[in-house]
Amino acid sequence: MSQEDAELEARLEEQEAFEPPESFVEQANVTDQGIYEEFEENWPECWERAADLISWDEEYDTVLEDGDAPFYEWFTGGELNASYNCLDRHVEEGRADSVAIEWEGELGETRTYTYEELLDEVEDFAATLRGLGVEEDDVVTLYMPMIPELPIAMLACARIGAPHSVVFAGFSADALATRMNSADSEYLVTCDGYYRRGDALDHISKANEGLEGVDHEVSDVVVVDRLGDDLDHDLADNQHDYDELVADHEGSTVEPVSRDAEDMLFLMYTSGTTGKPKGVKHTTGGYLAYTAWTSHAVLDIEADDTYWCSADIGWITGHSYIVYGPLALGTTSVMYEGTPDYPDKDRLWEIVEKNGVDIFYTAPTAIRAFMKWGSEYTENHDLSSLRLLGTVGEPINPRAWKWYYKHIGNEECPIVDTWWQTETGGMMITTLPGVNTMKPGSAGPALPGIDAQVVDTEGEEVEAGRAGYVTVNNPWPGMLRTLYNNDERFVSEYWEEYSDPDADEWVYFPEDGAKIDEDGYITILGRVDDVINVSGHRLGTMEIESAVVGVEGIAEAAVVGGDHDVKGEAVYVYAIPEDGYEDRHAELEEKAMAAVLDSIGPIAKPEQIIFTHELPKTRSGKIMRRLLEDIASGNELGNTSTLRNPDVVDDIAEQVSDD
Repeated sequence: MSQEDAELEARLEEQEAFEPPESFVEQANVTDQGIYEEFEENWPECWERAADLISWDEEYDTVLEDGDAPFYEWFTGGELNASYNCLDRHVEEGRADSVAIEWEGELGETRTYTYEELLDEVEDFAATLRGLGVEEDDVVTLYMPMIPELPIAMLACARIGAPHSVVFAGFSADALATRMNSADSEYLVTCDGYYRRGDALDHISKANEGLEGVDHEVSDVVVVDRLGDDLDHDLADNQHDYDELVADHEGSTVEPVSRDAEDMLFLMYTSGTTGKPKGVKHTTGGYLAYTAWTSHAVLDIEADDTYWCSADIGWITGHSYIVYGPLALGTTSVMYEGTPDYPDKDRLWEIVEKNGVDIFYTAPTAIRAFMKWGSEYTENHDLSSLRLLGTVGEPINPRAWKWYYKHIGNEECPIVDTWWQTETGGMMITTLPGVNTMKPGSAGPALPGIDAQVVDTEGEEVEAGRAGYVTVNNPWPGMLRTLYNNDERFVSEYWEEYSDPDADEWVYFPEDGAKIDEDGYITILGRVDDVINVSGHRLGTMEIESAVVGVEGIAEAAVVGGDHDVKGEAVYVYAIPEDGYEDRHAELEEKAMAAVLDSIGPIAKPEQIIFTHELPKTRSGKIMRRLLEDIASGNELGNTSTLRNPDVVDDIAEQVSDD
């Protein structure tokens, strides 16, 4: 490292706040600090600003109906179609030849869809679905990877008023069956397979296995041929080749069905505390308005941008910020099929450079991997097109934030650290990049119009610097309306903890811990159930992980609780060293112990720090902490079949037993 680089690293290490560059503020969509006061004073009519970003077939009568809280209704009386908003209106406004989707396949192939071409594809598939008998309000399940046919199918469903239920392609056959059973879905769109690290993966066999577990008749299955000659498969009697079906409807005109603002747009299943997936219901008007507004205000998206969210559409982030939000604003949305490190660790930066990406939105997990690999993979690419960076999915520690700011953004791009959930539909806590100071590690204040607080167990706001629990004290347009066919669970899981129904006071509880500073900036500490109880003291795993990853030389860490004869539970840390630090475990352990003691105190001192080259992760990239807890407690290891790297579990267990 040069002397100049060392001085820069030292300066960044000490800096606790960052201002957005003047050049960014000058062009930003939202620049007035007064927007917070304006939204507060004019609530809920302030959300007309979001509704104005989309087109309505029938204007709404009322912004918010709250007479049956917490079953709130937004933009009642209004009618619209999400597919029309994402496609037709841009064509009608003269942007037919503007690029809507730029797709990059893992093997290097590309597909480009202008808004007119995407509209044609969507109309053809909408006609195909109708030809199969899909009617308004029928739930269509989409079990597909990151190929263009997935957003095409979503928008085709929306066009004919059929809610879609996307199941992440990495989920198991049982997960598919569970979701189709819950949604009573009689239609499935899937594919033969897809590519990972150059290998062709058989997906149709998994889909067929899942279909065997569906407890009602499945009328039709449409199968996209992604692999061509790399996989031969036979279709069952009710299964149809996508290309052959669509060819019969090529050139179709399908008028978008006008949907009530409160009609369901899609179902998205998410895990629940009972182990049974919850079908989160999102509706057409409020959800689309909210994703458009947050894309405009937080991601600063303009129609002439090239924008890339690296999430998978199988998750809510991909729904809101690959498909609906960006396309509603008429921008170019980049999709990538593969992994960040295939064929090499600079694959993402190659795509950024090639496409001239303006806005890049990714997960802290990916950023920590980039750190581990080293900055040399970014230095060979021109990333000067970038003007805004974002993070999503989990809290980001200050060290990773600063690495992202320096090595990807060249200290010229604001970073929006966004907190939200499947249930919220869109971003809730984050900075506005043209308005707010950024604080690494802190998501920021609640967005305008969002009354988020950090409270104690009694529901009282905590003092600055103290930890507590996030609550949201007023409704917002993008919120879930209920859990599919389970209103009772909707109320019990999200509203009972801090609400007072007798006083008609309803408080949304997302079950995340957090702390708040004197400026109202909120730092998310992780799920409430991500807590270790050491000698009666409840410690948040996120806070410990943040201290450990703040140590130079440690790229990633997972903290879990393990059984202890005296303490009840003890803290166990699993850490991945950065490149060049693999043989310095003793030094890293000493520094990590000191960091935890300095940050939290002796009560949080780890019982053991285990260094490993990898952590067990699901195919979606989430750390499987349950297995790490089993290792720490010496329990028999559970099922590892859902992991993308199952061998690492035995390696870690052997290392712990040797110690």
